[in-house]
Amino acid sequence: VAAGIGVFRGILSSTPTIRLSDVVAVGEATIVYDREGNEIDQYVSTNSNRLSVGMDEIPDYLGKAFVAIEDERFYQHNGIDFKSIIRAGYQFFKTGGEEAQGASTITQQLARNIFLSQEVTWQRKVEEIFIAVGLEKKYSKNQILEFYLNNIYFGNGYYGVEAAARGYFDKSVSELTLAEQAFIAAIPNNPTRYNPLTNYDNTVQRKNLILQQLYEADDIG
Repeated sequence: VAAGIGVFRGILSSTPTIRLSDVVAVGEATIVYDREGNEIDQYVSTNSNRLSVGMDEIPDYLGKAFVAIEDERFYQHNGIDFKSIIRAGYQFFKTGGEEAQGASTITQQLARNIFLSQEVTWQRKVEEIFIAVGLEKKYSKNQILEFYLNNIYFGNGYYGVEAAARGYFDKSVSELTLAEQAFIAAIPNNPTRYNPLTNYDNTVQRKNLILQQLYEADDIG
């Protein structure tokens, strides 16, 4: 027990700092421009594609789409949403484990994706929770959302919203329509199930759910 407490105290006292390299370094694309500054080509050195953009380049509706579908209480909680945990647990036991709902907040997902493994253990979950709370103390909600949107995986080698926009729609994320924003927001929850190249109908179905949730939240008219 004492050893466990020591580990938890260590996590709390040494919350990791998110560096630019944490969210853009792996497989970052090289973009080639002409003399006038127009993009003419891009090259990716690995089988992954990652491009970083600031929040001022990310459409407002895209951030709202992720909050609506992944973490509707994002701006109210401190990294952990206990209401979601209780709701997910109730749904799990109600359906005998056949229907599970995600209880991880956007901040928890960021902590897991950058600093931890995807191994499902209670130790990793505890670490994820402590890191998420620490990140909320160190960074603003907009910073956390920006890190998250530049880090999440969209399938087919695309990491971050800019790479996904270019890969699936051949345009910058700042140029996406509302429907296109909802479309790419549908993918990260399960990049295999919602892979547009192999399960297009699933992606469209979830896109429509996101648009409905945005409407019900009065984010769109």
